[in-house]
Amino acid sequence: MTLTQTITTARGLIAPGHLGALIRFAPFELVDDLLDRPGRQGRIRQMPMRVAVYFVLALALFPDLSYAGVWDTLTGAVSQMGHRVATLTDAGLADLRRQLGPDPLRELFEVVAGPLGQPRTVGVSYRGMRTVAFDG
Repeated sequence: MTLTQTITTARGLIAPGHLGALIRFAPFELVDDLLDRPGRQGRIRQMPMRVAVYFVLALALFPDLSYAGVWDTLTGAVSQMGHRVATLTDAGLADLRRQLGPDPLRELFEVVAGPLGQPRTVGVSYRGMRTVAFDG
């Protein structure tokens, strides 16, 4: 038995298991707020800028895949559900990334970066101090 759930939010269709991990830490509302700054409104050709943000984040999650492979991973479940998904070439996806620029991603990092463990989570602190490890 396969259970699937479609969540419609922020004027878009989301398939579970693909964007879900990214949306947990970078919800639509946060990304839209960061993109709703002077000079960042609108679309990159036919693609909402929000899609470009999640695509660039997904590039870090799937470093062994090509741009097209990452795009297919992000949109695969939506396509399987019978919805139309834009087909982009590697060059088109590179343009998408380039036109987005680093500023929205830098600002997103500044908002979400921080420790995930709560002070009462086992192993997070020792004698009232947060445990950390440094490598290299």
